[in-house]
Amino acid sequence: MLHTVAAFDRIGEENAFAVLARATLLAAQGKDVINLGIGQPDFRTPEHIVEAAIKALRDGHHGYTPATGLLATREAVVRRTMTTTGIEVSPENVVILPGGKPTMYATIVLFGEPGAEILYPDPGFPIYRSMIEFTGAAPVPVPIREENGFAFSAEETLALITPKTRLLIVNSPANPTGGVTPKSEIDKLVAGLEKHPHVAVLSDEIYDVMTYDGETHHSLLNYPEIRDRLIVLNGWSKTWAMTGWRMGWSIWPDQLYDKIRKLAVNCWSCVNAPSQYAGIAAIDGPQDEVEKMMRAFDRRRKIVVEGLNSLPGVSCITPKGAFYAFPNIKDTGWKAKPLASALLEDKSVALIGGPDFGILGEGYLRLSYANSEESILRAIDRMDDFLRSGATQKS
Repeated sequence: MLHTVAAFDRIGEENAFAVLARATLLAAQGKDVINLGIGQPDFRTPEHIVEAAIKALRDGHHGYTPATGLLATREAVVRRTMTTTGIEVSPENVVILPGGKPTMYATIVLFGEPGAEILYPDPGFPIYRSMIEFTGAAPVPVPIREENGFAFSAEETLALITPKTRLLIVNSPANPTGGVTPKSEIDKLVAGLEKHPHVAVLSDEIYDVMTYDGETHHSLLNYPEIRDRLIVLNGWSKTWAMTGWRMGWSIWPDQLYDKIRKLAVNCWSCVNAPSQYAGIAAIDGPQDEVEKMMRAFDRRRKIVVEGLNSLPGVSCITPKGAFYAFPNIKDTGWKAKPLASALLEDKSVALIGGPDFGILGEGYLRLSYANSEESILRAIDRMDDFLRSGATQKS
């Protein structure tokens, strides 16, 4: 029998991909599947971005790039950061990575080890906890509560910090809830962190431009008092509908930059050159397609909230960011994962059960409205039929 490293038994998964695989299989069998599970915009990558990659290929950009990314790509991120936050960063603090997850992995591996504690949002993106457990560190969930509009509480977060805490992970606008944490709460968090200089912060800001109803994203880059221990995660996937391009960036403090550079050399060498040229075009090119996509998400958001609140036993607060709704299904009589499974198998509607995002996810489903209005309306109708049919949870 093969001997494997025990740490790999602690690696979890992102169940959205398992649901995607099952939904794809059912569709291949002829089922009319409506996928509201995966967090992927249904829009095409804007044409000028695609053309930039094609041009890069034709111009001969076929070789390795620096491990931290092309200087031109990093400079584009600097310009974009100035535009969205008003903060000037150096290209020597920017790393280009193959998606957002490598930043999570790199950060958690840097700080996680047996005896350490890492705080992460619950419910939250499942890879946070998975990677924390992989390192042997103790995962400490920060409750993300519906009664707070799915924003984190600074007081509750700070109360969880101990001398063993190495890293705090925050995410706003948030996956899976669509919550946006207000500036007042972020101010309190940063002020409290001054008493805990041993705690680094990973701020996952991948949905930074996706806010609604006058809400504004407040980047932790705006707080110079924590810049020397702050890592910011961002990327191209959501904003420019570039999920399959695997393009992310992160901003690192000086003391950690060479560590992430060496990890890049060891793990993925570099990000492919044509995608990086596409990334430059995305940042520097016209943003009208992004604005069009956001208007569509806003319309879908309103349809989703109205539709979910019309379902028996379901309630849903209005998400303020990203493209997810997190409806409360506690009054349906169903547990979340069995309900999500039954809706997929019986009604061909793919959703994600809340427990896939953490212990506090029980009683909720995640619905992505990164799909067409027509598909969303048909999915709501199917959910309504199922919940009114008297179907009961199998033991």
